[in-house]
Amino acid sequence: MNKFESVRQTGQGKQIGRRQPRVEDDALLQGRGRYADDLAVAPGTLHAAVLRSPHAHARLVDLDASPALAMPGVHAVLTGEDIQRWARPFPVGVRQPMEHWCLAVDKVRYVGEPVAVVMAESRYLAEDALEAIRVEYEILPVAVDTETAIAEEAPLLHEAVGSNVVSERHFRYGDPERAFAEAEHRVSLKVRVPRSSCTPMECYVVLAEYDPASASYDVLSNFQGPYALHSVMARALNVPGNRLRLRTPPDAGGSFGIKQGVFPYVVMMGLAARKAGAPVKWVEDRLEHLQGASSATNRVTEIEAAVTGDGRVTAMRWDQVDDCGAYLRAPEPATFYRMHGNLTGAYAIEHLQVRNRVALTNKTPTGLNRGFGGPQIYFALERLMQRIAVELELDPLEVIRRNLVPSGSFPYRAAAGALLDSGDYPASVEQGVRDGGLDELLARRENARREGRLYGIGYTVAVEPSISNMGYITTAMTPEERRKAGPKNGAVSTATISVGPLGDISAHVSSTPQGQGHRTVVAQVIAEVLGVSLESISVNVELDTGKDAWSIASGNYSSRFSGAVAGAVYQAAVKVRDRLAGIAAAQWQVEAARIRFAEGQVRVEGGELTMPFGRLAGATHWAPGTLPDWEPGGLRETAFWSPPQLEAPDDDDRINSSLCYGFIFDYCGVEIDRITGRVTLDRYVTLHDAGRLLNPDLVDGQVRGAFAQGLGAALMEEFAYGDDGSFQSGTFADYLVPTSVEVPEPLILHRETPSPFTPLGAKGVGEGNNMSTPVCIANAVADALGIADIELPLTPSKVRALIGIDEPPCPQGVGEDQAAPAAGGGSRLTASDSVTLPGSPRVVFDTLLDPETLQAIIPGCHALELTGENAYRADVTVGVGMIRARFDARVALSDLDPPHSLRLSGSGTSAMGSADGSARIRLTEIEDGYTRLDYDYDASVGGKVASVGGRMLQSASRMIIGQIFSRLSLRMGGTAPRLSLWQRFKTLFGRLGGRS
Repeated sequence: MNKFESVRQTGQGKQIGRRQPRVEDDALLQGRGRYADDLAVAPGTLHAAVLRSPHAHARLVDLDASPALAMPGVHAVLTGEDIQRWARPFPVGVRQPMEHWCLAVDKVRYVGEPVAVVMAESRYLAEDALEAIRVEYEILPVAVDTETAIAEEAPLLHEAVGSNVVSERHFRYGDPERAFAEAEHRVSLKVRVPRSSCTPMECYVVLAEYDPASASYDVLSNFQGPYALHSVMARALNVPGNRLRLRTPPDAGGSFGIKQGVFPYVVMMGLAARKAGAPVKWVEDRLEHLQGASSATNRVTEIEAAVTGDGRVTAMRWDQVDDCGAYLRAPEPATFYRMHGNLTGAYAIEHLQVRNRVALTNKTPTGLNRGFGGPQIYFALERLMQRIAVELELDPLEVIRRNLVPSGSFPYRAAAGALLDSGDYPASVEQGVRDGGLDELLARRENARREGRLYGIGYTVAVEPSISNMGYITTAMTPEERRKAGPKNGAVSTATISVGPLGDISAHVSSTPQGQGHRTVVAQVIAEVLGVSLESISVNVELDTGKDAWSIASGNYSSRFSGAVAGAVYQAAVKVRDRLAGIAAAQWQVEAARIRFAEGQVRVEGGELTMPFGRLAGATHWAPGTLPDWEPGGLRETAFWSPPQLEAPDDDDRINSSLCYGFIFDYCGVEIDRITGRVTLDRYVTLHDAGRLLNPDLVDGQVRGAFAQGLGAALMEEFAYGDDGSFQSGTFADYLVPTSVEVPEPLILHRETPSPFTPLGAKGVGEGNNMSTPVCIANAVADALGIADIELPLTPSKVRALIGIDEPPCPQGVGEDQAAPAAGGGSRLTASDSVTLPGSPRVVFDTLLDPETLQAIIPGCHALELTGENAYRADVTVGVGMIRARFDARVALSDLDPPHSLRLSGSGTSAMGSADGSARIRLTEIEDGYTRLDYDYDASVGGKVASVGGRMLQSASRMIIGQIFSRLSLRMGGTAPRLSLWQRFKTLFGRLGGRS
């Protein structure tokens, strides 16, 4: 009898593997979820707001918080000086002299880097106080583009390192030189994977307290782990691990990896509470999250294959550069090395040569993003396989088939060390071809092309790693460095099960879910092992490091739940079952092996003896004197599980970087509109072998979610930065994410090959399509267009360029406004328009030169001070979307040609960024004593203001300029300017855009 049969025969039966609706959903659908921001706070709790750098690279010359501290309701301001006094820099994964603190202490290195924290009696007061803090910056040159940043002459982010390349390692497996020398063909490709990120419904939340008596921190946060970061945070706070109590709320509004990045704010708010002498609460807004939380690494890869004449790959060369942003923030360089052991994917390729470089740029630090490492690897590998087929004039699917790990080869050791645990890759591909209807899709392509339409089919295979080996990150170190530091390996998971006096069951797992359904699956496993109903089981997924069982590998990351955490639950349940079986066997004088648990009863197999589960379990509480001598009573069991297959990297740098490897086979058909460039998915088929499925409904949900995120990366999502490092994707107007309207239903197929390495045979499945879908769609577009160079995201404008369509000029009066890179970076806004004003050109001209009029017509102008001839200093507040900034501005009127023309110029700086621009104004007399005012304006913005993105900036600039001339008309005694029908239409939609 194998272990999988054992579970079914001794338990309730039909629980594991059943499509059980989630037990979590009732509360969530009724709005009764308990998220971090919902929880009660202690009396006297202060609210925090974070001052962030508007510059991508600047030296901190001076910071004056005294004006903020003088404001009513403001209790304290945390600065870099406090951080240096109480804390330490975060430890990093490579040995380099670079310091990353939770607040900037010497320089800022990306737009949005925290500079100070205000603690006040409300969030509103704290936000207002941010504007009062005066920071003097010395602007420095920036390094934004990855390849430019690694050049010798690039500006240095960390001078002590002496380079923006902070880690470089070379690897060699097999004999790649010989394989390339003997190859019939060489096929190479250079690909770039852009930055994209996770967009959970709930952003970061931190509630922190400091106890001066014990010098300890108590922090509640929607943190997902991994709890290796607990040690990172404790070291940064300069306290032992037992002086940092980390707690999580009952519910979390999604993560997809990004909530591991809350850890610098855990440290920051702990120190803020220490500075204020009171509890502190901070809730991140969406702009902060997009701008400063984290993102996936953007990667540049040059990949080459040695290929036989029939398409068999014998060797590969990888040259990869990961752009990790301004700091190498833990757990980076995880994105590189999580996939290192399986660089060959699903293919049997013996020889490898690898060069890995980690680069720093003036962008947000990177971190975990669903499937981290996988999208970057498979975009290069699967694009290469498609190019091999094209260049050798072979069928792409046949090239895949010829290179797959053969049937019957498992467990299979890959060239770089991955131990692929189970599967049948060729059989899975054939199942996908048959059940997904590939023949029909091929016929559709043939028909579409016959009709002159652009239609393509893309294929992808991938192995999806799960249950990360803690030691994989140490592959970034040399063998000598690893020997000095000591080995790191394994993947410990924990679970605790308790049985109460009435037979009720409580369970706790050290894995904090963000919507996956942990409570449901844990209850299913326990119900099957102990033969009880789901309703009798309560599952707690909150974590308290001060009292719960956990390990440094605990947490919800790298698809650990099904294989590792649910496996630990199973082992804890078996411990409880075996103890109860021993008690029952002693009472009935039978062998323990004959005791069975089912339908809430305990019985003897083949006999009539039976009793309710609750009665037997209750005896351990109510009547401990009746128990066997070896039974201590009190039914509580904790299981710790770590698989022996996860060893430390060896001296040849081979690493089994994960325990389990699911298999994915995707293919899709896409059609491209020749006019608009829009890519439409005709059909998407995705087959998964994730081992034993514990709850197929939840598996399908995970596949759909990863597919939607992968679709966004393929067609929409990209973090954009200006040449000056300004972040330009700070709202959902410019950082587009797919909604239910844009996401079609994929055809999901399953194959179950249980893993021999996990207690339940399950593998992870939550990340796979984020790895496979972007490149599958890219391969389909490449097939449709017959091109080699594909870069994500495949937006309509980018696809139009690939088709070879030059954008036509805008029709008259349409689309004059535009956002383009400004000289020196940032966003540039230009437009032309006209309004009709009462009065002659002379009257209008003289009115514009009047200082009182000028102050009255400038929106948000609090004060205007004359500093020279037609030159002024102004105090102006401007709002763009959720950004509201108070600018110290300079305003001037120049190029005076009375009464025909003049130029109105302005520039300003604020804590939120900088702006400058000018408007050329021309005055023409028209009938009835009116004047037509024509203007052309040119403006640029940088810093945090630019992060709202081009669409919102366009709308805001239209509104602001329009308000100037509306106020001018009213000032002159007239009404609002008379606008044409087209002008009124534009104004209406400008206002709507400004509200988005």
